Amino acid sequence: MRVLALLLGSMFLAAAEPLPVVPQVDLARYMGTWHEVARLPNRFQRGCGCTSATYTLREDGRVSVLNQCRTPGKNKAVRGWAKVVDRSTNAKLKVTFFWPFFGDYWVLALDPDYRWVLVGTPNRKYLWVLSRTPRLEEATLRGLLERAQTLGFDTSRILRTEPCDPPLSPR
Repeated sequence: MRVLALLLGSMFLAAAEPLPVVPQVDLARYMGTWHEVARLPNRFQRGCGCTSATYTLREDGRVSVLNQCRTPGKNKAVRGWAKVVDRSTNAKLKVTFFWPFFGDYWVLALDPDYRWVLVGTPNRKYLWVLSRTPRLEEATLRGLLERAQTLGFDTSRILRTEPCDPPLSPR
């Protein structure tokens, strides 16, 4: 019982601390398609599988966003855009799919070769593991989920996203 209390206490403590982001994101390298490998459940992705996000840098410095997924019976797509809110790192963005409402998009861990990324929100309600390929090595995924847990995310609720063949192509 004492161990459980310590574990829960440390989770709440981590959740109360500020959420650190990566030191730097090269936006040009970040652009392109990312496949969702895992996520915390959320209402706007209910029933989604085969999920991807495609980012395109715009001339005005903003980022176009195309999120796609398969649900039973159809493919879904939603377009939005993001703006960088921390130019010193490019790791904190605000994204909107329904202007004027924005959500946080913070880069919490990023592979040096931009093969995978851990993205979340400072309130620790939303979390995604994304990869340039539909599948990610199990050891890498476990490491990212352990990182998320140390940051205060409830990884016991993680949903793994089934990859699809062929992946959805950007429309």
